Amino acid sequence: MAIRVLIADDQEMVRTGFRMIVDSQPDMEVVGEAADGAEAVARARRLRPDVCLFDIRMPKMDGLEATRALAGPDVPDPPRVVIVTTFDMDEYVYGALRGGAAGFLLKDSGPALLVEAVRAAANGGSLVSPSITVRLLERLARPTAAPVPPREPLTDRELDVVRLAARGRTNEEIAGDLFVSLSTVKTHLGSVHRKLGTRNRVETAAWAWESGLMT
Repeated sequence: MAIRVLIADDQEMVRTGFRMIVDSQPDMEVVGEAADGAEAVARARRLRPDVCLFDIRMPKMDGLEATRALAGPDVPDPPRVVIVTTFDMDEYVYGALRGGAAGFLLKDSGPALLVEAVRAAANGGSLVSPSITVRLLERLARPTAAPVPPREPLTDRELDVVRLAARGRTNEEIAGDLFVSLSTVKTHLGSVHRKLGTRNRVETAAWAWESGLMT
């Protein structure tokens, strides 16, 4: 079944370009477009896309507010939201990821990375533009004064998985590093998400850096 995508951007040319990229993939289809954040939220709730591609600066409701409305911590069964923007600003990155976004890309990242981000989001993963990742992790490497404790203690093996995921390793790479099966890695990550109350790898990585686990 094709990955159903909703595109929201106030520039028609950008929406057209994204549509061409997404529709050119055999496993994806664009099911709707929106020119502002309010329209994006309404269409997402009606169309139930698998992945939403949102710009940040849009009329009526910006992409961060739209993301929180659709994928915030208290929203049941949220769609996967990927922010795609020209604005490479830390507060936007943190606001998007804290608001429930499953990825953050710059518009100059290129078609291949956009497609990869959509597939990653649809499969429960996350992707952040490489140009942002290092700066993001360096800032998160400063532990917070009072990191949120896990709901249950993580096992030693779960901590190993979290450390590797926080350094950007894929599931396949983690399996190879720990000499376990891919399904075992996915099981560990599922348990980690439940214990930490995180929804994706980005939130889990943020917890790892903020809690001091990576130091």
